[in-house]
Amino acid sequence: MSVMPVLILTVPPGQLDRARPLGLPLAHMAYRLGRGGQLLRSDLPLRLRGGLMVLSDAGYDGSGDPGGLCRQVVGECAARGFDGVLCDFEQPPVPALARLAGLLSRAAARRGWRCLVPLTFAGAAPGAGLLVSSALSGGSLDLRLRELGERYGPRRLALAVERTAEDFFLPAPTGCGVPLSREELARRLEERRPAVFFSPDLCAHYFTYMSRENGAHFVLFDTADSIREKLRLARAAGVETAVLAYPEVDDLLPGILRSGRNSERR
Repeated sequence: MSVMPVLILTVPPGQLDRARPLGLPLAHMAYRLGRGGQLLRSDLPLRLRGGLMVLSDAGYDGSGDPGGLCRQVVGECAARGFDGVLCDFEQPPVPALARLAGLLSRAAARRGWRCLVPLTFAGAAPGAGLLVSSALSGGSLDLRLRELGERYGPRRLALAVERTAEDFFLPAPTGCGVPLSREELARRLEERRPAVFFSPDLCAHYFTYMSRENGAHFVLFDTADSIREKLRLARAAGVETAVLAYPEVDDLLPGILRSGRNSERR
C-alpha cells in the first residue's frame, strides 16, 4: 500500500502551465454558480480536456433550478472530458445547494465519474465522496479521520489539505486566529527566532511569543513536512484521496512530493 493518498491539485486557469509538469491529476478552478441558476466559466484553453471541474458557490444566491444547473454541469463535464466534479461549497447545505449536490452525486454515479462534496453535505449526497478539512485548532487529526472513517467508510473520505498559518491571541476561546500570509509568517520567524515545536495531534508546527501590546501569542503553521505527515495519517486511516490547492502550496510541493509521488494514478 502506498504511504501517500492519490493527490489532486485544484488549479486556477492562470497557473495551469506551472502545475501540469508535476504530473498530478488536476481539478480546474474555473466554474461557479451564477445568479438565476447559470453555470459561469472563467477562460480555459479551448483544447483543455480531462481532470475534474471545481464548482464554487461564491456569490450564489440560491436561485434557479438545481435540475437545470445539474444538466449544465454534466454537459460541460462531458464536453471537456472531465471525469467528475468537486463541489467547493462554502455555504451550508441550504435547500438549493443540497438538492444540487444530490443530483450531481447521482449523475456522476451513473457515468462512473467522481463527485466530491463538503462533509456538511454528507446527508444530501449519500453517494458522493466527502471532503474533510485538515485544519484543526484543537483535537486530533488522526482521531478525527478514524472516527469519520468508522461513520462513513474511509474510502468515501478525501482529505482537503488546508495550509495552516494562524496567529492566536491567548487564551483563544473561539479557536480562531489571525491568518498569516507567507511573508508575515516568515517575518515573525525571522524577528522572533522562536523555538519551533511539532504537535502530533494537530499535525502542524507551532511556537509561542509575547507581545508588549497584547500579551501571549500561539502561532500554528504548516511546512512541507507537516503536510506530508497529514497525508501519511490519512493514508494510514484508509483515506485514498487528498486534495491540495495549488495556489496555497506551490512553494511546498517539491518537499511534499519528495519520495511520495502518486503511485496509484487514476
